[in-house]
Amino acid sequence: MAQDHDHDHGSGHGPAHHPGGAHDHGPHHGSAQSHGHGGSHDHTHMDFGQMLPMLVQEAELFTPAYLQAAEWLREQRPDPGLIVDAGSGPGVISGLLAEKFPGARVVAVDGAETLLAEARARAGRLGFADRFSTIEAELSEGVGDLEYPADLLWASRSLHHVGDQRAALTGFVRSLAPGGTLALLEGGLPTRFLPRDTGIGRPGLEARIDAVHDEWFTRMRAELPGSVAETEDWPALLNTVGLRHTATRTFLLDLPAPVSDEARAFVVTALTRRREGLAEGLDAEDLAALDRLLDPDDKASVHHRSDVFILTAMTVYVGVKPE
Repeated sequence: MAQDHDHDHGSGHGPAHHPGGAHDHGPHHGSAQSHGHGGSHDHTHMDFGQMLPMLVQEAELFTPAYLQAAEWLREQRPDPGLIVDAGSGPGVISGLLAEKFPGARVVAVDGAETLLAEARARAGRLGFADRFSTIEAELSEGVGDLEYPADLLWASRSLHHVGDQRAALTGFVRSLAPGGTLALLEGGLPTRFLPRDTGIGRPGLEARIDAVHDEWFTRMRAELPGSVAETEDWPALLNTVGLRHTATRTFLLDLPAPVSDEARAFVVTALTRRREGLAEGLDAEDLAALDRLLDPDDKASVHHRSDVFILTAMTVYVGVKPE
C-alpha cells in the first residue's frame, strides 16, 4: 500500500488491491485480510465490519499463498505455544495458522467486534475453538492484554492502517516472548486480473488504476490519526524496534485463466470497489472501460471473458526478539 497492493489485514482495508489476509486496503481495495470502502475514503472511520463478505471471499481465495507462508513460518518457528493474529479480520488466516500449528493457542486481535464474532464462529466450525480466543483492540495501542507473551505474532496488511507504524511495531514487540517471532506481511506487488490490452479503451488500464491507488494510499496514510511518515524499509524498521531481521520471502498467488466461479466473483468485487473508490482520479475513458468490464450484459466484461486471471505477490518480513 504504499505499496501494499491489495488487502488487507488478514482481511485487508481499502479501495484498492491487496490480497487480504484480512484486510482490503484501498478504495477497491484488493487483503485478508483487507478492509476498505469505496467512495471517499476516510480510513479513520472505515467500517471494516461492513466488508465482511468481501474480506472472507478474498482471504479464502488467497489461501494457497497464505498456506505457503504458514509452512515457511513453521520452518522459522516450529513449535509456538501462543500465536497472535494482529489485525485478524474475520479470522481466515487465524484458522490457517491453527491448522498449521496444531499445538498452539491462537488469539485473533482486531478493532471490529463484528469481524471477531465471525472469527469465533469460524473457529467453531473448523474445530479449534478450544484453543482460540479473540481480543478487541486497536493496533495503535498494541494487541491488548495477552495472558502470556506470544511466540509468533502475524500481522498481515494491518500495520499500514495505523498512523504511527513504528509505535505499533514497538507494541507488538512488547507482546512477544524472548526469542519470539514477528511475521509482517506488507508490500508485494499489485494484483492483476486482465491482460494489458483488453480490447476495451486504452491498453494499460490496471497500471493506471495502480497509480491512482498509490496516490489514494498516500493520502489515506497522511490522514490517519497520529500519522508519521515512514520509509517502507520493513527490515530496517524491524531492526529499529529491537528485533533481528532474519528473513524475507515473497509468496505468489497464481490463478490462471480460465478461473473458477469464485475467483471470477472476486474479480468483479475488486474491480467494482476500485471503480467506486478511485473514480475521482481516473479519466472518463478509463471509467467507461471499467463500466464495460463490469457490465454483466456485456460479453466483453469480466463476468464472461475467458482471459480473466488473478496474479499477485505478497512479501513477508520476519524479525526475532532477542532472548
